Amino acid sequence: MEDVEHCNPGTVEQVFRDFKGRHVGLIKALTSDVDEFYAQCDPEKENLCLYGFPSEQWEVNLPAEEVPPELPEPSLGINFARDGMNKKDWIALVAAHSDAWLLSVAFYFGARFGFDKADRRRLFNMINDLPTVYEAVTGKAKKQVERSKVSQHSSTKSKSHSNSHPGMQVKHAKAIQPKEEEEEDEENGDTLCGACGDTYSSNEFWICCDICETWFHGKCVKITPARAEHIKQYKCPSCTISKKIQP
Repeated sequence: MEDVEHCNPGTVEQVFRDFKGRHVGLIKALTSDVDEFYAQCDPEKENLCLYGFPSEQWEVNLPAEEVPPELPEPSLGINFARDGMNKKDWIALVAAHSDAWLLSVAFYFGARFGFDKADRRRLFNMINDLPTVYEAVTGKAKKQVERSKVSQHSSTKSKSHSNSHPGMQVKHAKAIQPKEEEEEDEENGDTLCGACGDTYSSNEFWICCDICETWFHGKCVKITPARAEHIKQYKCPSCTISKKIQP
């Protein structure tokens, strides 16, 4: 079995490179090499495992004989369910188990190399920036990229409608994805949601009322980025009610 680069101590970057190589190998097995992978998973054989290696290669093989093994082992006996399930569902199931194995190997190295809380968080964040094997295999990764492009397009388009007040992208529904620049985080940090009262967060979709100029979490007023694209003038629930009760 291939192993991560040995040095004392191991680094987050080295463990991530190891993870990334194995990740690529597993995706190959379940996408471009899927016919070969499928053929190797004969239900008549013994318990088989799918391994990904740092070299971006993959292998279907029996589990390690030593106990405990040098590294955490992948899901055992993936071949037994091959002919008892729809092929697409079986591949997706193997992909999900592969994701669990990748994380177990990465954090096994983290424990062995003595990563502290900050290193573990940094490693996880690096890993989390990659699509999971499951997402790559089922096509969900592509859909997420497309949604991200739509969101970015919405945010970019909205800037042309924003007022000149620094750090605030408001006044139009389309302007509301205030996570574009770091300066905005500092200037908008005290902004409160008019519905729940929580403070501004750069990783959430926000929308501003064109009437009262109050900010809201999109989820609090049930407005999504896609829906905001089609709103010319957004009125918050309070302003909408106020207009209805006017004599």
